[in-house]
Amino acid sequence: MNVNSKRGVILTAASFVIRSQGVEKLTLEAVAKEAGVSKGGLLHHFPNKNALIQGLVEELTDGFVSDVQERAAVSAVNEGKWSRAYTESVACDIKDGNGISTALTAALFSKPELLGKLQEQYALWQKDIENDGIDPVRSTIVRLAADGLWFSEMFSLGKLDAELREQVIQELLKMTV
Repeated sequence: MNVNSKRGVILTAASFVIRSQGVEKLTLEAVAKEAGVSKGGLLHHFPNKNALIQGLVEELTDGFVSDVQERAAVSAVNEGKWSRAYTESVACDIKDGNGISTALTAALFSKPELLGKLQEQYALWQKDIENDGIDPVRSTIVRLAADGLWFSEMFSLGKLDAELREQVIQELLKMTV
């Protein structure tokens, strides 16, 4: 396995530990065991828990940002493309359960300052969403509703059943055209 793939295996393991056991159980030992590497092997890539969390946040944030940008770039309809792209990316993250929500949870509960890059990206998205070719209030409502749905799922606060969640997502997407 090359260095980048081993790093990816470790980050995937860290994400799994957070999702399955909670961020409080994220230890270097637990991640090394889940990744099938020695603690020394893990330390080669991430010298401490903070570096591991930072790596996880950066990797998952970059993936989410790329997903939103790719969805907007291939949108057949220009009006509302950023609102749709953001909502679709959130919906995918909710369904997959292993994306940026894991990174947000890790950062929020252990190193909130790691959210700086994501906060900057949100400011850019908000500008794109406000200038999306649809009413800026409507597009902002869509983003905020998608965020609410996402956080509801992430923190198990009034989670919706899968069918209702999908209906809500479809209604949000309708608001973008």
